Amino acid sequence: MRNDKMLCRLLPTIALLFIVAAEAATAEAPVLRDVREAIPDVRLDIRYFTAHNFVGEPIDGYEAPKCLLTPPAIEALAKVQDALRPRGLALKIYDCYRPQRAVDHFVAWAEDVDDERMKVEFYPGVEKRNLFRDGYIAARSGHSRGSTVDLTIVPVPTPEQPAFDPSAPRRSCENPVGERFADNGLDMGTGFDCFSPLSHTLNPAITGAAREHRLLLRSLMAQQGFENLAEEWWHYRLVDEPYPDQYFDIPIR
Repeated sequence: MRNDKMLCRLLPTIALLFIVAAEAATAEAPVLRDVREAIPDVRLDIRYFTAHNFVGEPIDGYEAPKCLLTPPAIEALAKVQDALRPRGLALKIYDCYRPQRAVDHFVAWAEDVDDERMKVEFYPGVEKRNLFRDGYIAARSGHSRGSTVDLTIVPVPTPEQPAFDPSAPRRSCENPVGERFADNGLDMGTGFDCFSPLSHTLNPAITGAAREHRLLLRSLMAQQGFENLAEEWWHYRLVDEPYPDQYFDIPIR
């Protein structure tokens, strides 16, 4: 009888431990898939695996140039690619799931105000000490939840993109197409990861073909359940993401 009473008292604790363990397991093991398994013709330009990004070096946690996303995000993205194919276009992805350690790398870089090696290209009009204040850098990112993607549209066949030359003079991401880094995507008005008001999706200063391209991307993504971040024309989050409150730190391998 004593053992039965003791077991009864312990049951709530045991149940709580099971809940905590289950939550921990979920936090440690999100379901992430390689996007190319479902969309083999998607183009990848995983910038944080390389030195061609606003930090100027490969970012912690990017051990392979892969795009990992949750299955619902991949399924929705595949439908966007399906809609682009008849137009002779395709998606090109810059970033997908981002480990928390990569976000921590960004934060540490932002706190080192003397490191401005990539300023001319990526944040020509912003003082580095103001990156936190202005919202360009944060301690958490929706990318770490596995259903956010940075992307653009490219023509098919897709032109060859020049290799990044770290010794070449930097050119501002705010420059007109042809006068900034020769990305092989459609003109979107600025380069990727351009810390500038010109990157705001509906900035009225962006007109003509560049505006049409932004609106095409936004329309097709919205039709499949993605929401655009108004300050970044390239940034989309799946509204019905499966891990809305969790941030993961599994390296990309």
